[in-house]
Amino acid sequence: MWIFGYGSLIWRPNLDFVESRDGYVRGWSRRFYQGSTDHRGVPGAPGRVATLVHAPDAHVWGRAYRVSPTQRDQILAQLDHREKGGYERTWVEVVVPGGEDIAEALVYIGTPENPEWLGEASPEEIARQILVSHGPSGPNPEYLLELAESLRQMPGADDPHIFAIERALLELQRATSG
Repeated sequence: MWIFGYGSLIWRPNLDFVESRDGYVRGWSRRFYQGSTDHRGVPGAPGRVATLVHAPDAHVWGRAYRVSPTQRDQILAQLDHREKGGYERTWVEVVVPGGEDIAEALVYIGTPENPEWLGEASPEEIARQILVSHGPSGPNPEYLLELAESLRQMPGADDPHIFAIERALLELQRATSG
């Protein structure tokens, strides 16, 4: 079984896997529309984390992890707990440039129907919320900055939405530190 990560699973998988491959899924865009009251924020002051939204002409880079059949149930239980804040399981095909595509990979997606959904906002508004959010898994800026840096390490993994929020966050950090 393969699991596709497009957010913190890229830079902090915290799961046992047999192998990993960088690749992308078609028909989706990564967006910081999902709220987090259990990892990067708290109830009443949610952080913002990534989810996928349908976008027919787009694609999203991430990392696929192959897990051992003997650890499948344990890893799914671990991921179900980790992604409990409004995420649903679905299956995607992962394109692996220069390698064999992965026909089916499990991915967790926060949908607009879930109670943690925050929805659209400008990169500046998202950055302002991220700047002040902190939860049990750490500061929300760490999530965004680690994700952006990880994407830079993947050839071809341009993500204008993520990089616009990162620029806005870095500007806010400079303005508040000086």
